[in-house]
Amino acid sequence: MLRKIIKIDEEKCTGCGLCIPNCPEGALQVIDGKARLISDLFCDGLGACIGHCPEGAITIEEREAEKYDESRVMENVIKGGKNVIKAHLEHLRDHNEMGYLQEAVNFLKSRNIDIPPIEVEDEKSKAPHRECSGSRMIELEDKKKIENTVQDITLTSELRNWPIELTLLNPEAPYLKDADLLIAADCVAFTYANFHKKFLSRKILTIFCPKLDKNIEEYIDKLSFIFKHQNIKSITLLHMEVPCCFGTERIVKMAMEKADKDIPLEKYVISLKGDIKS
Repeated sequence: MLRKIIKIDEEKCTGCGLCIPNCPEGALQVIDGKARLISDLFCDGLGACIGHCPEGAITIEEREAEKYDESRVMENVIKGGKNVIKAHLEHLRDHNEMGYLQEAVNFLKSRNIDIPPIEVEDEKSKAPHRECSGSRMIELEDKKKIENTVQDITLTSELRNWPIELTLLNPEAPYLKDADLLIAADCVAFTYANFHKKFLSRKILTIFCPKLDKNIEEYIDKLSFIFKHQNIKSITLLHMEVPCCFGTERIVKMAMEKADKDIPLEKYVISLKGDIKS
C-alpha cells in the first residue's frame, strides 16, 4: 500500500543512535554503524524520531510499504518495559491515532499487562490535552472568550519581500544582499500573534516546513548559496515546540556549515499557545 514512512539518508547518518529511544515502536536499530528501518510493519510514519536526529538524516517519504501493524509493534514494545509501553501509548495519543491506541490497550489487556495511566480527553474525563505533537487535534482557546476580546485594530504588514516560501525564493534576489534574514517554520506566523512587529520588522523572510516538505536537500543547497554569496548579516530562526519542527534549526546549521559561514544566529521556540518558550 502507498503510505508515509520514514527515510534515512545513510550518508548523513553518523550512527549516534539518538533516534532509537525516541521510536517506542522499535522500528529503528543501529546496524553496521547506521540507523536503519528494520521493518515497514513497525513504522507508523508519524515522524517522532525526526526531531531527535542531530544530522537531519531522517525525513518522511510516501512510498509503497507494508501496512503498519499495531499488534506486531506491541510485541516489540512490551519487551522494553512499562516506560516504553507508556511512551508508545502517549505517542499514539499525541498524534490522535485513537484506533491504534485502542488496539494497543486491547493487546495489553489480552496479555494481562498493566496499562500505564495516560491522559486522554473525552466527554467524561475532560482530561487536558498535552502539548506535544504537531499532528494532534487541540482546541487551544474557548471561542466565547475569543469573541469577547476581539477589538477593531488596524495593523500594518512588515513584509518586505515576495515570494516567501523557500521553494520559490530566488537565492540571487537583490533584496537578500546584506540582509537580516528571518527563517520561520510555516506555522509560526499563525501561532505567534505579534509575529510582524516582534520578528519581521526590517527583515527578509523565508518559510518552510521541515516535516512535510520533500525537498530538504534543495533547501540546504539554496540557503547555503544565500549565506555564501549574499553577505547575510544575521539570522533569526523561529520554529514551533513540536519535535518535528526542530528540523528547521538543523537545516539552517547544515547550510551554514556547507557555506563555511558563521552568521550570528538568534533562535526562538514558539509554544502551541503562541508564547515564546525560549
